[in-house]
Amino acid sequence: MSEQILNISENFWNIRGDFKIGGILNIGTHASIVRCANGKFVLLDAYTLQGKLKNQIDALTNNGADLEAIINLHPFHTIHVKKVHEQYPNAKLYGTQRHQDKFPNLPWQSQLTESSEFAALFADDFEFSVPAGVDFISSNENLHFSSVLAYHKTSKTIHADDTLMYLKFPSIIGVLKKPEVSFHMTLPQTLEKRPGAAADFRNWAIQLTKQWADAENLCAAHSSTLIGNKSVSPSVAEKITQALQKVEKTLKAHEKKFG
Repeated sequence: MSEQILNISENFWNIRGDFKIGGILNIGTHASIVRCANGKFVLLDAYTLQGKLKNQIDALTNNGADLEAIINLHPFHTIHVKKVHEQYPNAKLYGTQRHQDKFPNLPWQSQLTESSEFAALFADDFEFSVPAGVDFISSNENLHFSSVLAYHKTSKTIHADDTLMYLKFPSIIGVLKKPEVSFHMTLPQTLEKRPGAAADFRNWAIQLTKQWADAENLCAAHSSTLIGNKSVSPSVAEKITQALQKVEKTLKAHEKKFG
């Protein structure tokens, strides 16, 4: 996997970056640069930009002068946070509570990205959603299911981190099937251990497909991008519905145990 910028729409670019486990296995990561209605830009998630990649972003953003905000959406995606702030120190810096706890010396804005106060700041361009019924910041740092999902209304693009994935899975005969939208495999471990958690998650996912029913594109970390004009039916919302159906057994097992 090599670093690249994908032009999702005239106002939305997805940065596909490298992330190696143990310095060997490259599972990739991502960030997105978005032009807002006011002509300024925001960066969704942090990824250290260098070389050609940085030149492209600087060309878009007037050498960073038009980059209004860096918005960190996944509480456990922190590797690039400090470096990106150093590259664009004038951009307002937003993060989750875990970002602020991990880097207390950075100039964070007071609104946490998981809060309704933060969502209101960018309501002209985005809608944000936090999964219900699951740990947002798990006590086990290896469990990265939850993140703040962002929906850019103009480009009809969902930017998601680990929560939603778009992956190719091998079929029985060993060849790759068409990519599928799925929920992150850590869902069983991150459902809150309480009655009603599975129902809360199920209802959140159903509401998401209704609220973002017109979504055409999905940019997901550690996997791939689903671009509407290059894909066929079903829609992104229908694909999320199918993903929910695939985890129904997990949800029912949780309900049987916790109620």
